[in-house]
Amino acid sequence: MDHVKALAIKAGMTFPLVYLILGLGFGISIMNVVILTIVLGGVSYIFGDLVILPKFTNMKATMADVGLTFIVIWLVGIVLTGMQVGTMAVAAAITASVIALGEHFFHFYILRKELGATKHLKAQHTH
Repeated sequence: MDHVKALAIKAGMTFPLVYLILGLGFGISIMNVVILTIVLGGVSYIFGDLVILPKFTNMKATMADVGLTFIVIWLVGIVLTGMQVGTMAVAAAITASVIALGEHFFHFYILRKELGATKHLKAQHTH
Protein backbone atom coordinates (compact mmCIF):
# COMPACT_ATOMS: atom_id res chain seq x y z
CA MET A 1 0.00 0.00 0.00
CA ASP A 2 2.93 2.32 0.67
CA HIS A 3 4.03 1.97 -2.96
CA VAL A 4 0.55 2.88 -4.22
CA LYS A 5 0.55 6.00 -2.06
CA ALA A 6 4.06 6.92 -3.21
CA LEU A 7 3.10 6.45 -6.87
CA ALA A 8 -0.01 8.60 -6.34
CA ILE A 9 2.10 11.36 -4.80
CA LYS A 10 4.59 11.09 -7.67
CA ALA A 11 1.78 11.26 -10.26
CA GLY A 12 0.25 14.23 -8.44
CA MET A 13 3.56 16.04 -8.72
CA THR A 14 4.50 14.90 -12.23
CA PHE A 15 1.26 15.23 -14.19
CA PRO A 16 0.69 18.97 -13.63
CA LEU A 17 4.31 19.75 -14.48
CA VAL A 18 4.31 17.61 -17.61
CA TYR A 19 0.97 19.11 -18.66
CA LEU A 20 2.13 22.69 -18.15
CA ILE A 21 5.39 22.19 -20.02
CA LEU A 22 4.48 19.69 -22.73
CA GLY A 23 0.74 20.22 -23.04
CA LEU A 24 0.50 23.97 -22.83
CA GLY A 25 4.07 24.82 -23.82
CA PHE A 26 4.58 22.39 -26.70
CA GLY A 27 1.02 21.53 -27.72
CA ILE A 28 1.15 17.83 -26.82
CA SER A 29 -2.31 16.31 -26.36
CA ILE A 30 -3.66 15.56 -22.89
CA MET A 31 -3.79 11.83 -23.74
CA ASN A 32 -0.10 11.82 -24.64
CA VAL A 33 0.69 13.77 -21.48
CA VAL A 34 -1.15 11.09 -19.47
CA ILE A 35 0.78 8.31 -21.23
CA LEU A 36 4.09 10.09 -20.71
CA THR A 37 3.28 10.62 -17.03
CA ILE A 38 2.45 6.94 -16.52
CA VAL A 39 5.54 5.67 -18.34
CA LEU A 40 7.81 8.20 -16.66
CA GLY A 41 6.31 7.51 -13.24
CA GLY A 42 6.77 3.77 -13.53
CA VAL A 43 10.30 3.87 -14.90
CA SER A 44 11.58 6.58 -12.57
CA TYR A 45 9.91 5.07 -9.49
CA ILE A 46 11.45 1.65 -10.06
CA PHE A 47 14.91 2.74 -11.13
CA GLY A 48 15.35 6.17 -9.60
CA ASP A 49 13.48 5.84 -6.32
CA LEU A 50 13.70 2.15 -5.42
CA VAL A 51 17.07 1.15 -6.89
CA ILE A 52 19.35 4.18 -7.25
CA LEU A 53 18.23 6.34 -4.29
CA PRO A 54 18.89 3.75 -1.55
CA LYS A 55 22.41 3.11 -2.86
CA PHE A 56 23.54 6.69 -3.46
CA THR A 57 22.94 10.20 -2.13
CA ASN A 58 19.77 12.15 -2.82
CA MET A 59 21.70 14.48 -5.13
CA LYS A 60 23.07 11.59 -7.21
CA ALA A 61 19.62 10.02 -7.41
CA THR A 62 18.16 13.37 -8.47
CA MET A 63 20.78 13.70 -11.20
CA ALA A 64 19.98 10.17 -12.35
CA ASP A 65 16.30 11.19 -12.44
CA VAL A 66 17.19 14.15 -14.66
CA GLY A 67 18.82 11.83 -17.17
CA LEU A 68 16.10 9.23 -16.92
CA THR A 69 13.34 11.83 -17.30
CA PHE A 70 15.07 13.37 -20.30
CA ILE A 71 15.47 10.02 -22.07
CA VAL A 72 11.93 8.81 -21.35
CA ILE A 73 10.25 12.09 -22.34
CA TRP A 74 12.45 12.47 -25.41
CA LEU A 75 12.14 8.96 -26.80
CA VAL A 76 8.55 8.18 -25.81
CA GLY A 77 7.55 11.72 -26.78
CA ILE A 78 8.96 11.30 -30.29
CA VAL A 79 7.13 7.98 -30.72
CA LEU A 80 3.81 9.35 -29.41
CA THR A 81 3.81 12.73 -31.10
CA GLY A 82 6.04 12.48 -34.14
CA MET A 83 7.57 15.77 -33.01
CA GLN A 84 10.97 16.64 -34.47
CA VAL A 85 13.89 15.14 -32.58
CA GLY A 86 15.41 18.52 -31.70
CA THR A 87 12.15 20.08 -30.56
CA MET A 88 11.34 17.07 -28.40
CA ALA A 89 14.86 17.20 -26.93
CA VAL A 90 14.28 20.81 -25.85
CA ALA A 91 10.89 19.87 -24.37
CA ALA A 92 12.44 16.90 -22.57
CA ALA A 93 15.31 19.00 -21.20
CA ILE A 94 12.94 21.61 -19.78
CA THR A 95 10.68 18.94 -18.31
CA ALA A 96 13.60 17.03 -16.76
CA SER A 97 14.98 20.20 -15.18
CA VAL A 98 11.68 21.16 -13.58
CA ILE A 99 10.79 17.65 -12.42
CA ALA A 100 14.22 17.30 -10.80
CA LEU A 101 13.28 19.81 -8.12
CA GLY A 102 10.16 17.85 -7.21
CA GLU A 103 12.09 14.57 -7.28
CA HIS A 104 14.65 15.93 -4.86
CA PHE A 105 11.93 16.50 -2.26
CA PHE A 106 10.04 13.31 -3.16
CA HIS A 107 13.19 11.35 -2.31
CA PHE A 108 12.93 12.49 1.31
CA TYR A 109 9.51 10.82 1.46
CA ILE A 110 10.85 7.60 -0.10
CA LEU A 111 13.77 7.50 2.33
CA ARG A 112 11.55 8.22 5.34
CA LYS A 113 9.17 5.42 4.37
CA GLU A 114 12.10 3.08 3.56
CA LEU A 115 10.50 2.01 0.29
CA GLY A 116 13.70 1.32 -1.63
CA ALA A 117 16.18 -1.54 -1.65
CA THR A 118 17.46 -0.64 1.84
CA LYS A 119 14.16 -1.82 3.34
CA HIS A 120 14.81 -5.31 2.00
CA LEU A 121 18.46 -5.25 3.06
CA LYS A 122 17.52 -4.28 6.62
CA ALA A 123 14.96 -7.10 6.74
CA GLN A 124 17.58 -9.65 5.64
CA HIS A 125 20.06 -8.51 8.31
CA THR A 126 17.55 -8.77 11.15
CA HIS A 127 16.71 -12.46 10.51
